[in-house]
Amino acid sequence: MKIARILVQGIVQGVGFRPTVYRIANALNMAGYVRNLGNVVEIVLFENEDNVNNFIKTLKNKCPPIAKINSIEINWIDEKNEKDRKGGKKLEHIEIQDGFNILESSSNFSGASVIPPDLAVCDNCLDEMNDQNNRRYKYPFTACTDCGPRFTLIESVPYDRSRTTMDEFPLCYECNTEYENPSDRRYHAEASCCKNCGPSLKLFDKDRKELIPNKKSNPLKEGVSLLNDGKILAIKGIGGTHLVAKVTEDNPIKKLRKRLNRPNQPFAVMSPNLETIKKFAEVSKLEMNSLLSKERPIVVLKKNDKYGFSEFLAPELHNIGVMLPYSPLHHLIFDYTEEPAFIMTSANIPGEPMMIKNKEILSSLYGIADYFLLHNRKIINRCDDSVIRYRNNELSFIRRSRGYVPEPYDLSNLNSLKGLKSNFNVLALGPELDVTFTLQKQGLAYVSQHIGNTNKFKTYEFLQEAIKNMMNITKTEKLDLIACDMHPQFFTTRLARGMGEKFNCPVVPVQHHHAHGAVLAIDNSIDELIFIAADGVGYGEDGTAWGGEILYTDLTNYERLASLEPQKMPGGDISTKYPARMLASILYNSDYYKESKIESELENILISNYSYYFQHKEIEIKNVLNQIKSNLNVQITTSTGRILDSISAALNICGKRTYEGECSMKLESYAYGANGDITIQPKFKKVDNRPVLDTSQILIDIMDLIKERKNKKEIAYAGQVAISEGLAKLAVDAAEKVGIDYIGATGGVFYNEAITLATKQYIEKEGFKFIQHRNSCAGDGSISLGQAIIASSKIKK
Repeated sequence: MKIARILVQGIVQGVGFRPTVYRIANALNMAGYVRNLGNVVEIVLFENEDNVNNFIKTLKNKCPPIAKINSIEINWIDEKNEKDRKGGKKLEHIEIQDGFNILESSSNFSGASVIPPDLAVCDNCLDEMNDQNNRRYKYPFTACTDCGPRFTLIESVPYDRSRTTMDEFPLCYECNTEYENPSDRRYHAEASCCKNCGPSLKLFDKDRKELIPNKKSNPLKEGVSLLNDGKILAIKGIGGTHLVAKVTEDNPIKKLRKRLNRPNQPFAVMSPNLETIKKFAEVSKLEMNSLLSKERPIVVLKKNDKYGFSEFLAPELHNIGVMLPYSPLHHLIFDYTEEPAFIMTSANIPGEPMMIKNKEILSSLYGIADYFLLHNRKIINRCDDSVIRYRNNELSFIRRSRGYVPEPYDLSNLNSLKGLKSNFNVLALGPELDVTFTLQKQGLAYVSQHIGNTNKFKTYEFLQEAIKNMMNITKTEKLDLIACDMHPQFFTTRLARGMGEKFNCPVVPVQHHHAHGAVLAIDNSIDELIFIAADGVGYGEDGTAWGGEILYTDLTNYERLASLEPQKMPGGDISTKYPARMLASILYNSDYYKESKIESELENILISNYSYYFQHKEIEIKNVLNQIKSNLNVQITTSTGRILDSISAALNICGKRTYEGECSMKLESYAYGANGDITIQPKFKKVDNRPVLDTSQILIDIMDLIKERKNKKEIAYAGQVAISEGLAKLAVDAAEKVGIDYIGATGGVFYNEAITLATKQYIEKEGFKFIQHRNSCAGDGSISLGQAIIASSKIKK
């Protein structure tokens, strides 16, 4: 008798993979067994090669809907001594079985598989929730092998109920019968439960007093009634907590903004169904598919002509973030309301992680939420909602988190990493803002959920906790290399040094924009390109703030070939909050004011038109100009974000940043729908023998157009296009010089639809191939992935 020992790696745990194997094997009258073995699924068959090959073919065709097979390894074993037929390697003991069975899990193997992400509730579970005769009728925590929480509740692998937070909820007789039946879709569905044995909801007031403690009452129905009355609720969900409020009235939103100190930041909303969304937003076919996908991200949609929500929901923006319900709890909320949508924004103190513990929610959100709707299931891995946007029908991840994490990127075919030892483990810690981390192992890169801004201590703690959890579920016990940002003062850089000492491994700093470009290359399966890196800031090798760069990379190395014109930031970071300071600096640096030496003219323009954008009015304007002139307390930057913010200030669109990217986002919305009637011709010069785009001249041209009383919408659009085409020309010139066909675009600026389109059109018109991010973030959310790749390739070489 021959024995085939098959190891299957991929998303094969917690997705109904073992019962699928069981059913296929029984249908084919095969003997053997299947079990979870650490991070992989082990299948043993007592069959000949033809039968085994037929089994594998059938398994691939009948794979469960949310499973994903990355690799299948077959070892043929000698029955007498159980040694591998090819190499003679001693393998784990094979248990001889009659028939085909599902065995208990083991943890004796460390592969490269991982559990699936949290996924939206499936149609079968929704049907049960809506069936009055079903014991799960209107139960807010129903789940099966095809849906529900995974990543947020797992503690370790193999993925069994005993290693999840569901272990605290012993199954009732009926649920246990389903759980033990291989023919049932809830066979070993670790999150399975019902109202008799699963988590439950409680409603609390602001003083932490439980309301309606009667078991026959409905806390969810009562909670939604409070929402309908204009109250603010904190609702604990699958991976964290949301603050929830009405969208059709001003007062709840104004109250929420005041309590959170978020005067302008747009709030995402949840709407019950696609038909309702279409009443207030434009929805393309691609956007529709993403809204309805099992990942259920927030999708940034354009407001339509019928949009009638409060003006305070997404002020001065032409778009709004929208998602459909993804948990049973969310679906049930809309059973008790006529509201077309509710605000669903992460419940956290600004800069800190989303709250997941009931005690913390009740204490830290005191004075913010009026009421609290909480459940008693622990959340192990908090996970914010993912956010995506389509620009010109191209998908762009703004935040890649719930629904996608921890599914890994496959790097096994990347040329720059071929030859790297398969057991070489890399941890990359990202930058400082919008942080994720990446764990690279056995040719796979596991990019974490959204962590946030690590200059806040609680977020820094969350980062360390999340790293520990990811190493647990990937069975990673050692690290061979740690990568981090080049900035010496980042908290992630300090953590990298500490972990390097702990694991006795090298720490490799990686330049911020180089990491951006590496991710772009990985996403498009290329190893060499010219790319535009346009964002707010990244620490450059010369110690200045880069952010408008033309770079070449072969992944391992990079070269800076061109950039935007270096500009002074008077007062440093305060210029990012008050962009009129940057406007003053950029204009002062122009050839016009340098040659004419009429500083008083600029001073008068600033005082007459922009004094309200300076905290101390005329006195501050004079001080800022003196700072620029004397180089006192100024930083140097080539940031594209600072130029766009300055255009926004010049046009009186936005003069104070209250959230990240506000001025640039409002500029894009202001320009939306322009005809392109005005053209600003970009001009170039050299600085330190490096080609640069003359951004001061662009601002001078804009000021002239304002003086001529031209249409401001058209000026706003023309300013964006001038920046785009200027960067694109620099990139094309660099590509021609180096001899590269691919030109890419990365960085947060390329979330802007108009800028992305103008850049793309110019590059393709010149005969080059334009590439963008596909399954990664243009912003800082994917920096850690680029760091891991670059550091690994450096070590290999």
